[in-house]
Amino acid sequence: MKTLSPELAAHLASGTTTLCWCWRIERRDGTVLGFTDHDNALTFDDTTYEAAAGFTASDINDGLGLSVDNLEVTGALSSATLTDDDLAAGRYDDARIAIYRVNWANPSQRVLMRSGSIGEVRRTGASFTAELRGLAHYLQQPSGRLLQRTCDADLGDARCGIDLNASAYRATGTILAVSSARRFRVSGLDAFETRFFSRGLFAFTSGASSGLKIEVKSHAKFATAVEIELWADAEGPPGIGDTFIVTAGCDKRFETCKARFANTINFRGFPAIPGNRFLTQIGRAG
Repeated sequence: MKTLSPELAAHLASGTTTLCWCWRIERRDGTVLGFTDHDNALTFDDTTYEAAAGFTASDINDGLGLSVDNLEVTGALSSATLTDDDLAAGRYDDARIAIYRVNWANPSQRVLMRSGSIGEVRRTGASFTAELRGLAHYLQQPSGRLLQRTCDADLGDARCGIDLNASAYRATGTILAVSSARRFRVSGLDAFETRFFSRGLFAFTSGASSGLKIEVKSHAKFATAVEIELWADAEGPPGIGDTFIVTAGCDKRFETCKARFANTINFRGFPAIPGNRFLTQIGRAG
């Protein structure tokens, strides 16, 4: 049940209302954006809500128990702060969202209707549809440690302990040739073995995608060239001469932790755990 302020309750009971919807989005990188379906911008709680008359919202589906409550927001990519490149780059994935019902004539009269996160985003031409998931969605996500052969730490985090700023695990280079928006030949990585940067992080430091970071799909070293392929396309087309920083990757195996990082003391997996074959084998008398 929603608790309304006496002022908002009186406004609703008056029979003549001046209401609008406001959406507050907080991305994982800390960027905060506000949108409203009113025809003028509104400001409250240090957030300005940009007028975006093209936004429409579906009905909110509520369910009993721990079922996930969903709704969808549909709009056009007409805002200077909401771009197709940002959506394609995943900058809105799992962004936190709060939805308010607001008296636009007096924004202090408002009520929080729903909070959650952005799920699937579908794009068609210049329009998009974003699925908004309720907080119960997080109860369906795995949490805690898993008993598995591979390590469950992230390379470079506190549990891993590897310093990815060390020169042994980090390199700078330049793009020499471009095959596609995610695949190119580079310089600066000749001292590193094939697959050293696979599953690592590739950060553009110049060019149209400067500041963008994408996971490395493959790192291959040939006789006369080194090739990098990313898991996703760069925002802007990579150009010859663009510079980058790339950090080492890890496939989470005990053998890699030992040979590449000499970090077995911090290995967070269980390499000796019995597999399915051991658990299902039939015992036989000697």
